[in-house]
Amino acid sequence: MNDLIDRTDTGSLRVAAPVAFVDVVKRFAGGTTALDGISLALAPGELVALLGPSGCGKTTALRVLAGLERADEGHILIDGVDVIGTPTNQRDIGMVFQSYSLFPHLTALQNVEFGLRMRRVAAPERRRRAAEALELVGLDHHGARYAHQLSGGQQQRVALARALVTRPRVLLLDEPLSALDAKVRVQLREQIRGIQTELGITTVFVTHDQEEALAVADRVAVMRAGRIEQIGTPEELYARPASAFVADFVGLSNRMPGTVVDGSVAVGAQRLPLIDPDAPSGTAVALVRPEDIVFAAEGDADARRAVVLTTSFLGSLRRTRVRLDGGIEVTVQHEVGRHLAAGEAVHVRLTGRPVAVARP
Repeated sequence: MNDLIDRTDTGSLRVAAPVAFVDVVKRFAGGTTALDGISLALAPGELVALLGPSGCGKTTALRVLAGLERADEGHILIDGVDVIGTPTNQRDIGMVFQSYSLFPHLTALQNVEFGLRMRRVAAPERRRRAAEALELVGLDHHGARYAHQLSGGQQQRVALARALVTRPRVLLLDEPLSALDAKVRVQLREQIRGIQTELGITTVFVTHDQEEALAVADRVAVMRAGRIEQIGTPEELYARPASAFVADFVGLSNRMPGTVVDGSVAVGAQRLPLIDPDAPSGTAVALVRPEDIVFAAEGDADARRAVVLTTSFLGSLRRTRVRLDGGIEVTVQHEVGRHLAAGEAVHVRLTGRPVAVARP
């Protein structure tokens, strides 16, 4: 099945393409700066997720890479070649949109064939490759169906097959799962990641869903106001956020008042090491992950009294909201076997893992 993208129409071997944004600026009418000098390099075959809230510039970055928007400054490199002035249809990319954008009057097979038809690929070859692409996404028995006869997840897989069938060197995914229900979303993101890994295609995946980004990406670029706040592996972003914005956006954080002194932060009676030991001294807010707060025995020297507010069962874990003495509310992540009732008195303490801090 790797023949789907590993060879050009002339039979020569393809190599996954590196991609780079170099100081890219994009402004819209009215003075809005959507991209404020972003630079980002993707290795061949890497999947990078652009993650951030609405309006941060992630979709604009994708559209500039695709050639659907023209950058005002900077360079877009695909395999070392600046494609800023290159039309979309000559950039050797495949794109899957949030809306499936299938032609309703064509069957699934005909939809997948469409790009090959535009490239004047002969009909027998066109049908063979389209059938292979549908098989790759698990829809080899659905080729004769029209869009209205397919579920949302199946339509999105047809759109993915259509993007892959032309053997692009770069794949762009613009929030492709946001219109699907939770279970289908998880199944399809795993399938997309499996296909991307098998084919080794350089991929940019845009999403506002942090769980989705962390689950599928080799690296994640967290964007804010047209800039990249931090880029790193999912583990790096979660464990060592470079800013309070990243700590808040990637995963859950409890905001607890504290004081930074000599490379650590005092939170209540406990002192916690800092992710950034050079953080300036003074009043701060410690960003403490729910798993870094645990229930403790009453006699524990670091224990703080608390009252249970709510508790949520999440399958493999529970999250319980408690109010500490002094009125601060925090979330504790713990094992499912511990059942707590609203109003129950408990004690909690911090585990002592390094934390990020923000200014109050």
